Amino acid sequence: MPDACALAVTREVMARIVRHARAEAPYECCGLLLGEAGAVESVIPARNVARSRSRYRVHPKDHFDAIRAARGRGLTVVGAYHSHPSSPARPSETDLAEATCPDYVYAIVSLTGDPDVPATGAGLRAFRLTPGGARQLWLMLT
Repeated sequence: MPDACALAVTREVMARIVRHARAEAPYECCGLLLGEAGAVESVIPARNVARSRSRYRVHPKDHFDAIRAARGRGLTVVGAYHSHPSSPARPSETDLAEATCPDYVYAIVSLTGDPDVPATGAGLRAFRLTPGGARQLWLMLT
């Protein structure tokens, strides 16, 4: 059984999230995390219909397409990711208030600081969010 406080993720998954974040900057990017309990195997970038520097909203069609893609690969959508182009990789008040699924993994990548740091994944953190707070997950590189 996977550790409820840990998340296995590949370097390629982390790199894809960072590339997406950089491509969408200065706006927040967003996408879906595919895998199984305790592990992310793939990501699907999504359109941010909020088109904002401080908020994201996954396009509904992209969300449904991700669900179909996951099922086709024997996986599930285990969470979402988004970027913080100018703030740290920790949940904002908006992130906490809009968290709708306590079982989801919410990954956040920050593009602040040394531009080479996020490429190593150091600017990426994962959380379980509820309207009342956040619990950070340990990232285990696979």
